[in-house]
Amino acid sequence: MIRELPVEERPREKMIREGASGLSNAELLAIILRTGTASKSAIDLANDIIKSCSNDLSEIGVKTIEELCLIEGIGPSKACQVLAGIEFGRRLKRSEFKTKQKVNSPQAIHEFFKSEMQFEKVEKFIVVFLNVKNEIMSWEIISIGSLNASIVHPREVFNRAIKKSAAAIIAVHNHPSGYPTPSREDFGVTTRLSEAGNIVGINLIDHIIIGRESYYSFKENGQL
Repeated sequence: MIRELPVEERPREKMIREGASGLSNAELLAIILRTGTASKSAIDLANDIIKSCSNDLSEIGVKTIEELCLIEGIGPSKACQVLAGIEFGRRLKRSEFKTKQKVNSPQAIHEFFKSEMQFEKVEKFIVVFLNVKNEIMSWEIISIGSLNASIVHPREVFNRAIKKSAAAIIAVHNHPSGYPTPSREDFGVTTRLSEAGNIVGINLIDHIIIGRESYYSFKENGQL
């Protein structure tokens, strides 16, 4: 049990002394869990959660409450604590993506959205709205589900862009497979959005596909 550890090795006391950066992944997770069970400490439970994800921390963020509850010693309350901590971290990350921030590269878009999308189990199509200075005004999820022309229709995309008085847009979506290589549907949607944008005077600057470890930019590859 944690109470049996020397005071200097207990996660909370260690965090007070050294700061959060001085803790291991298991120790940080143990603080979120707060308590263990009759037979396991909070650190033991934290290690069990990490092992259930093959030591890939990013996999914890896509687990459901039901999946976490399959781990011995984790009930709905502890599962909610873990997922609430992860969601709060995501919201902190989103807050870094400030409005009036200028878009300098596809990599900058990828760096922000990868934490939001790289481990999603379904496809999400997001549109980033820009002003005349290529500064970010806002972004919005347009559709969830397999990407095709019927789901991502130019009418829906540019209706929102016009309402927001956007001068240009960037399309972003993820591939649940983890591989960002564009499909035939991806090329088709990009072409339709580009052509529609030319008609209404709102330029499609790029279409970026988020994979597990990398991204694909239509602009970087000379296709926009």
